[in-house]
Amino acid sequence: MVAVPQRLPPLLTEGVVQVCETAFSFAAIKANGSAVTWGHADYGGNSLTTAPLLTEGMVQVCGTAKAFEAIKANGSVVTWGHADYGGDSAAVAPLLTEGVVKVCGTAFACAAIKANGSIVTWGYADDGGDSSAVAPLLTEGVVQVC
Repeated sequence: MVAVPQRLPPLLTEGVVQVCETAFSFAAIKANGSAVTWGHADYGGNSLTTAPLLTEGMVQVCGTAKAFEAIKANGSVVTWGHADYGGDSAAVAPLLTEGVVKVCGTAFACAAIKANGSIVTWGYADDGGDSSAVAPLLTEGVVQVC
């Protein structure tokens, strides 16, 4: 069987500055600050619920196995995709409204570094989403997480 190249969607023909993936979908940030998603809907490829938040100000996107987390220019975080894999950050939402400078993910959880050097985590608790056991060590001075 020969793979037939697919046509590139018009939104992706220019201005793409970052691309990130989940297991079966992609998210791209464009130079104008918008984000474009495609792929399997259950893996973050469908961003309709957060689409109004993805039209401007996007500066970084990262993925887990089934969800995306992205930072906006104002330091807030937007998440979408499978809720249990980090697509639902409601439990920590008050901590993600400002000051986030970097996001990253494992297969099942997400972490955000804030400008004050603290860490916020969410997603599957046993796979990194619950950092309460080391919370006192993550309140300041963190410069990188991966």
